[in-house]
Amino acid sequence: MRKLKIFLMNHWVKLVVVLGTIALIILTIIGLSTLESFYRNMTLATIPLQLLLTGLNAIIFVYLYMSVFRGGFAQMKKGKIKTQDVKVRFKDVIGLEGAKKEALEVVQLLKDRAHVKKIGGKIIKGLLLVGPPGCGKTMLAKAIATEAGIPFISMAGSEFVEIFVGVGASRVRKLFAKARQYAYAEGACIIFVDEIDVIGRGRTFSMGSGEETNSTQNQLLVELDGIDSNQSNIVVIGATNAGEEVLDKALMRPGRFDRKLYISYPNLQEREDLFNYYLKKVKYDPLVDVARLAKKTVYKSPADIENIIKEAALIAARKKKELIALDDFSEAMDRIDLGLETHLTLTPIEREQTAYHEAGHTVALYFLHPTDDVFKASIKSRGPALGMVTHHPREELHTQNKQKMLADIIVALAGYATEKMKYGTTSSGVSGDFQQAMRVAHTMVWRLGMGTGGFVGDYSIIPENQISSNLKERLNNETIALLNECLGKVEVFLKQEWPLVETIARELMEKDELDYDVIEALFKGQGKFKDNAGNLLSSQPL
Repeated sequence: MRKLKIFLMNHWVKLVVVLGTIALIILTIIGLSTLESFYRNMTLATIPLQLLLTGLNAIIFVYLYMSVFRGGFAQMKKGKIKTQDVKVRFKDVIGLEGAKKEALEVVQLLKDRAHVKKIGGKIIKGLLLVGPPGCGKTMLAKAIATEAGIPFISMAGSEFVEIFVGVGASRVRKLFAKARQYAYAEGACIIFVDEIDVIGRGRTFSMGSGEETNSTQNQLLVELDGIDSNQSNIVVIGATNAGEEVLDKALMRPGRFDRKLYISYPNLQEREDLFNYYLKKVKYDPLVDVARLAKKTVYKSPADIENIIKEAALIAARKKKELIALDDFSEAMDRIDLGLETHLTLTPIEREQTAYHEAGHTVALYFLHPTDDVFKASIKSRGPALGMVTHHPREELHTQNKQKMLADIIVALAGYATEKMKYGTTSSGVSGDFQQAMRVAHTMVWRLGMGTGGFVGDYSIIPENQISSNLKERLNNETIALLNECLGKVEVFLKQEWPLVETIARELMEKDELDYDVIEALFKGQGKFKDNAGNLLSSQPL
């Protein structure tokens, strides 16, 4: 009966028009039957022309009415998505174990909504999903709807934004009107708004720019306040890649978005699970070490991992392979992160200098960095870079200590130091390394209090016109001193381990690329070993 009632509410105008038309046709037939034959024939002959003109006038009127007077531009074409059409369950959402536990509580509240009302409680009104792009926020929202067994309406924040003032607010009203009908018929409904920061960011109250976004957000706030859980169980799920500090405070207060789920990049075990899940869809070499792939994809999202596998499959197909091999995955990562190989023709001295430059980075990184491992050294040109050394943390890091940041500077300067020691001069290839080293050193001194001059505080937040020239000079001098100190350390180390640099450089010139296993074997072949903490041990006999 409820569905019939909703049908009559939505289509009563159509029913009235149809019944009225039928009645008019009947009356017309009765009227024509009373006329003399001449007048009846003349009337029947003019009816087609009258119908044509009437229809044309009606079409023109309806177009103008919908476009101008009734906000035709504000039409919302989104409809209910049935849960059986989504088919996304919690088991399909991999790498979000913490977030899934919180989401399961939301599902239970939706399933037990009658019991929640019985004891005087209310289901949540809003759930905000915050996290980097590609980490599964949309999939999690679909899984919540599927597990709860209720319909949901999915829209993007950009669909509410138009050049015409009032259109966005009109779409918000229509969205919630639809959701209330679905909730009335099905018991509950979920509204999912992706990229909610488009309409939910902090409002500006100046005249002119931003008025349309402000009115749209104001209407959203009103609708959130108007959700009555005793009448309609509507849950609004918003997703954003921006931090919650970007969103308007009024949107975040209790009673609107009551819950927040923070979604981060998957950890090592979750990345391994993701590889196993997506690898089921392709044919790959059983000898591929999935755990190694997981280690090489630190800070990669589930979408990144899926993309790596797709790219590796394309590379294997181009090579006419039957199975995807480890080198295909490695090439796929390089292609995605660094771009296509440019195949530049280098002079012999340029190629040799590039090899020594990357060898210096490799040796310093392998033995002096406390958190990162070398995964690949290459002198294949990609983009503007003539070579590169790929490295990743051994595990996820959420903060950086002084030792790690000093090691970043040392490794960045190792290429410069190697060129200078080998050739007595350097090349323009050190430009990017200098930028990286200067950036880290500047941050340490100006912002983190990690210098040696006793400067504590974040001096970068002081306005430029309020910081004295003397203080800026002292901070800059300390930054330069820090760079020179790191340069001196790496020069001493490279002089002691110069045979290792020579070995890596020769291998690079011969093979172009060296993976971690090859690099480690080369060092062990020279009697050099590294403990689990990355410390260089004394030479040991083979």
